[in-house]
Amino acid sequence: MTGHEPDAPPAPDTLGTPAALDRAKLFAARLHAARVRPYLATALFALHVVESRRVPTMGVDRYWRCYVSPAFVDRTPVEELAGVWVHEVSHLLRDHHGRGDRVARERGLSGPAERLRMNIAADLEINDDVYGEGLARPEGVVDPETLGLPEGQLMEDYLRQFSLGPRMSDLVWLDCGSGADGLDREWELGPDGAHGLSEQERDGVRFRVAQGITGRPGSAPQGWRRWADEAFHPPQPWRELLGAAVRSAASGPGAGEDYTYGRPARRSASVPGAVLPSIRRRPPRVSVIIDTSGSVSDAELGSALLEVAAISRAVGGRRDLVTVVPCDASARFVHTLCRAEGIPLTGGGGTDLRTGFTRALRSRPAPDVIVALTDGQTPWPATRPPCRTVIGLFPRRYQSHAYDETNPEYVPDSPPAWARVVDIGS
Repeated sequence: MTGHEPDAPPAPDTLGTPAALDRAKLFAARLHAARVRPYLATALFALHVVESRRVPTMGVDRYWRCYVSPAFVDRTPVEELAGVWVHEVSHLLRDHHGRGDRVARERGLSGPAERLRMNIAADLEINDDVYGEGLARPEGVVDPETLGLPEGQLMEDYLRQFSLGPRMSDLVWLDCGSGADGLDREWELGPDGAHGLSEQERDGVRFRVAQGITGRPGSAPQGWRRWADEAFHPPQPWRELLGAAVRSAASGPGAGEDYTYGRPARRSASVPGAVLPSIRRRPPRVSVIIDTSGSVSDAELGSALLEVAAISRAVGGRRDLVTVVPCDASARFVHTLCRAEGIPLTGGGGTDLRTGFTRALRSRPAPDVIVALTDGQTPWPATRPPCRTVIGLFPRRYQSHAYDETNPEYVPDSPPAWARVVDIGS
């Protein structure tokens, strides 16, 4: 929700008859929201209102039902209710329920406390776009400034930057419904309830809203323009693909295998007088080569460090088995992964990841998997490395026309066929 804390849980009056929902006031607020945010009108009027005395304020489920507390409507001015309408529909348009489910699976987040943290992170993503320009800002709204965080980031980014603590004790009541974090509530009607939108209808609403934003780009904030661009060109689930590629490479035959005499091979019995070693599987070692040349931006380097942490989780969370090799035209150091934020990514010159491959392969113990994070503007090793290789490519709009400062005719080679290639960040 918006951070407008209820004074007390709704209670029936002395005659035992709860106050009815003031739908006229609620719909007047929706009309005001549509007037000041016309690009969201299709989504606002697609929501189906469900009166509920179990929801603290207002909340939504993934089926585009909006659950409304009559007591909350009674005590909230129309101008503030309009902002709540925009806030709730923003959760659904930005797919916070689907993204919350994915984050919970990837990071092992479970339980009400983690879902509350997701709800707060989702609020941080949208609240800096909601208020002002015709929408009143309620007291106590949770936004990035409240927690001392930068504006303009996504829910997934904010989740990494704060934890629940005493300063958030006033937010334990906060509940925007499953539409904000993906966790179904007892007071929701569920997939078989009435008036829910089908998946095709929900996609249709999103498309219409995105169409309205791109048709009149000057009327929407930057966050909504970015969302509309992605609605027309959905991003590839590259984090899932990169993690799957690393896990596949690390679990393939030969990766992480070694011989041991601690348990002789069973076929020793067929060779009298000889003891043959058996194959022992150990956790795979991964070496991550990060392109630090001048053609890679600071934002991409920051993204690369986040991917290093994700790669360590993909191989079981053993950070001691992950090393990092910063490389531009040369590679001097191999860093053991303790905290990704502490790895110095020095460089800024030309690009030759062949030196990074050489340095990684010379390290002891040798890696079972090499992951190269790069923009692709580099020559590649002429021969296949003696281990599996995954290449994560930063997006370049005109990759085929890439060039370096010293040779305008230079066109980089495509990634080699022996590597698994994943486009990241696109």
